[in-house]
Amino acid sequence: MADEVRVAITRESDVVVARQKGRTLAAELGFSSCDQTLIATAISEVARNIITYAGAGEILLSTLSGGQRRVLPITAVDEGPGIANLDQAMQNGYSTSGSLGLGLPGAKRMMDEFEISSEPGKGTIIRMKKWKR
Repeated sequence: MADEVRVAITRESDVVVARQKGRTLAAELGFSSCDQTLIATAISEVARNIITYAGAGEILLSTLSGGQRRVLPITAVDEGPGIANLDQAMQNGYSTSGSLGLGLPGAKRMMDEFEISSEPGKGTIIRMKKWKR
């Protein structure tokens, strides 16, 4: 099983690659097909945000396991313009691109842990984890 997978995100096809790699790692860890879908969808949401708002970035997928507990950590990193108001960006329905505004709050709901840090002019880092139950 791979310990770490990095996927550069520069175009829409990279979103598909990141999504597939996340689903594969989740299957290797024994996540249910439902959880695999949630993981792939959350990866899709944050990777599309990278393309839409930053132009380029990276998705890092890794695995953690200790005894019976298995975790799939996912990190999305970009050096784009950053998010000026994180509280507003995390509200359902808020969008600066004309979308439905479900990306970040949707990804947060699909994962067991979700942490975002962003600084205007310096980019954004999103750390998410899904635990195998």
